[in-house]
Amino acid sequence: MTLSEKKKSAVEVKARAWLEERGVTLDDIAELVHYLQAKYHDHLTKEECKFHVEKVLSKREVQNAILTGIQLDVLAEKKMLEQPLQATIETDEGLYGVDEIIALSIVNVYGSIGFTNYGYIDKQKPGILEKLNDKTTGSCHTFLDDIVGAIAAAASSRLAHSSAHEEVDG
Repeated sequence: MTLSEKKKSAVEVKARAWLEERGVTLDDIAELVHYLQAKYHDHLTKEECKFHVEKVLSKREVQNAILTGIQLDVLAEKKMLEQPLQATIETDEGLYGVDEIIALSIVNVYGSIGFTNYGYIDKQKPGILEKLNDKTTGSCHTFLDDIVGAIAAAASSRLAHSSAHEEVDG
């Protein structure tokens, strides 16, 4: 265990590990933040975007959302859910909406600007979101794609708030 991992709770370490196991890196999420914010911030770097992603991931409610969503995706892949929930999650049924509700709990951490960021990125599906939405892979990412988009939206909101208030830690 690295020094930085010792500072993180067991829940945070597990949430980060599960993201990576499901093919999502911090760089992937930082690229989404950059996609959302580059036109509003001259000279925005990927490192600055990653800093804000790290801060979002340090929030317990975000960690809980990650663990819950990924666990449901994994159970759906293994066909371990009861019907009709199994089919609903497995096919990412459009009227389900619980995946978006979990995502909105993340978005809400840094204020209402996150809602517009999330709505936009959820429709555009750039970068890792396009990959997570590929239904031909055999993987189920019904919750994960929304969670990753929400983390990026929250980090974008945090970036906007910190720039507006010249705040670095918040």
